[in-house]
Amino acid sequence: MKEFTINKNDSGQRVDKFLTKAVPKLPKNLLYKYIRLKRIKVNGKRCEISTRLNENDIMQLYINDEFFESEGGELSFLSAPTELDIVYEDENIILTNKKSGLVVHEDESGIADTLINRITHYLYNKGEYDPEKESSFAPALCNRIDRNTSGIVIAAKNAEALRILNQKIKDRELHKKYLCVTVGIPEIKQAELKAYMIKDESTKTVSVFNKPNDKTKTMITKYRVLKENKELGLALLEVDLITGRTHQIRAHLAHTGYPLLGDGKYGSNRINRELGVKTQALCAYSLKFDFTTDAGALEYLNGKKFTIDNVWFKEKLFR
Repeated sequence: MKEFTINKNDSGQRVDKFLTKAVPKLPKNLLYKYIRLKRIKVNGKRCEISTRLNENDIMQLYINDEFFESEGGELSFLSAPTELDIVYEDENIILTNKKSGLVVHEDESGIADTLINRITHYLYNKGEYDPEKESSFAPALCNRIDRNTSGIVIAAKNAEALRILNQKIKDRELHKKYLCVTVGIPEIKQAELKAYMIKDESTKTVSVFNKPNDKTKTMITKYRVLKENKELGLALLEVDLITGRTHQIRAHLAHTGYPLLGDGKYGSNRINRELGVKTQALCAYSLKFDFTTDAGALEYLNGKKFTIDNVWFKEKLFR
C-alpha cells in the first residue's frame, strides 16, 4: 500500500489527473479499474475519477509495487546549466529572456539543455523546488517560443500560479509584442494582416493562402514599422499577434513579400549569408499583464509590463 499526502501544489486536481502525474507507470485502464474496485481511496473512503483533492487529504493506493518503481533520471534536469537571463522573479513566477538556439522543452533529439531544465535546476539549487516533496508538480512553462526565437518566456513556480496563468493566456489577458527585422521595407507602415494557413507536420512548415478552405486556419497579424535601414533595405517592426499560429510572424510576413532576416525556412539564405546573420531576427520583447478578471494570488501583477531592451538585431542594425 502506498500513501500520498496532498500538498498545496497537488490540491484542486481531479483524482485521475493527479494519479496520471504522480504514478505515470500506472496505465489509465488500470487506474479507472482500481478506482471502481475501491483500491484507490481518499481519506479511507471511496472516490470517483472526478473527485477534487484538497490540501492534507490522504490518498491510499492498494496496488502493485511495480507501478511505483523509480524509472531513474527524474533529476535529469541537473545535467542542464543554470545560466539564465532573468527579466523578473518573485515567489510565484519567473520571466526569462530565452536566447536564440535554446529549446524550451526536450524534443526528439533528447537534449537535456532546455530552458525548462535550466529553470528547474536553478530553482532546485535555490531550494525552491524539491522533487522529493512533490507528487505531481514540477516547475512549468506557461508559453513557448521557437528554438531560434529569443525573448520572454514565463515559468510558474507552483501549481496555483500555473493554473491562473494558463487561464489568463487562454482568455488573452496577457499581451506579448515582438520585434523583428524584415528583408525589404514595407510600403504600408502600419497594418493588420489577415491570411489563412495550413501546417505540414512532415516538414514542420506552414503554407499561407489569401483565401480560406476547409483545411485552413485564420491568422491575423498586426505590425508597425519602427525604424528603417535604407542602406541595407531592412525594416525594424513591432508585431502584435491577434491569433497564435505556428510560425505565424515568419510565414505571414514572408507571404506578404517581407521575410524575416536570418530565417532559413521562409527567408532568403543568400541575403542571410551576405549579411552574416545565422539566426532569425525575431524576439518576444514585451509582456504586459492586463487582467480583466480576478487573478487571485497573482493580482499584484496586473498592469505590470516587462521589456527586453538589449535585442541584438536592434542594436546591430538600427542604431
